[in-house]
Amino acid sequence: MSSYQEFLAEKQKIDQLYKQGYVITQVHENLSGAFLTFERSGAKGRKDSRKVKLHILTADGRKYFSNLLINHQKSLA
Repeated sequence: MSSYQEFLAEKQKIDQLYKQGYVITQVHENLSGAFLTFERSGAKGRKDSRKVKLHILTADGRKYFSNLLINHQKSLA
């Protein structure tokens, strides 16, 4: 699979989680890529017990979720 196709697959997974109401709550980066933890807000602001973890391998995937985080921070300010 080409790196662009890998990026599109990662982008699709991230977008799908956002559409389901998940937000990125933790990022851990190392030489193996970025490990994202997603959580969805439950009733009365409590977090669901289910967390979703996603491993991002491509540089474009890292740029994509970084931009999402920055835009989310701007919307909170």
